[in-house]
Amino acid sequence: MKRIAAALTLFTRLPLWKWTDIPAEAYSWAVVFWPLTGWLTGGITACIYLGLSSLLPTLPALLCAIVVQLLFTGALHEDGLADFCDGFGGGRDKEGILRIMKDSHIGTYGVIGLISYFLLLVSLLGALSPSMTALAIFAADPFSKFCASQLINLLPYARKEGAKNNISYRKMTVMSFIFNLLSGSLPLLPLCFYAPATSFAVVAPLLALLCLTVYMKRKIGGYTGDCCGATFLICELAMILGIVITVSL
Repeated sequence: MKRIAAALTLFTRLPLWKWTDIPAEAYSWAVVFWPLTGWLTGGITACIYLGLSSLLPTLPALLCAIVVQLLFTGALHEDGLADFCDGFGGGRDKEGILRIMKDSHIGTYGVIGLISYFLLLVSLLGALSPSMTALAIFAADPFSKFCASQLINLLPYARKEGAKNNISYRKMTVMSFIFNLLSGSLPLLPLCFYAPATSFAVVAPLLALLCLTVYMKRKIGGYTGDCCGATFLICELAMILGIVITVSL
């Protein structure tokens, strides 16, 4: 339970540290439980959208749901995407990329990356029916976090000095990987039951993970926390794109 509390504290704004003592060691396992936090963030976003969709047009309902999600997570992953775009867009070598990603200021690439991400996200989700959108949000969040969490198994940490938050994630054991996989995959069941063709949509985030892993390996020789956040959002976008395509066929 301490490790789950660590994951919720790290990846959401829930102040669990006020009510329970979370040892530093628990945070090193937080990525294992990252998909589990997606049950909460994805579930809340899906429920808010589904509730508002009966009262508001599609676009305002989606925007309200996304804003609530951003407040709940503290825009942690979006910050990672902006840093990722700035670093890999403006850095010429490993040192330059890592230096730019560590800078707290946002640059041109980061702004363009965030605008492009949100425009694609809203337009893709808006192309689905309200019930399908809610199921897609709930399924894509945990599964994409499962995909992104595999970076710690596939790549070493890129910074010699360690992470900015002083947390070093452990590579997963066989049992922790199985838990990670199950917690990321179970929310797919309602979506696949509702629209069986969408089961093929999982190929898209897995391909996105593969491409990003090869790209990071070549450019910086590993991953960072910002890379994890960016990978999650890109995989999520890829999966929603896959859902829209499979539904349209």
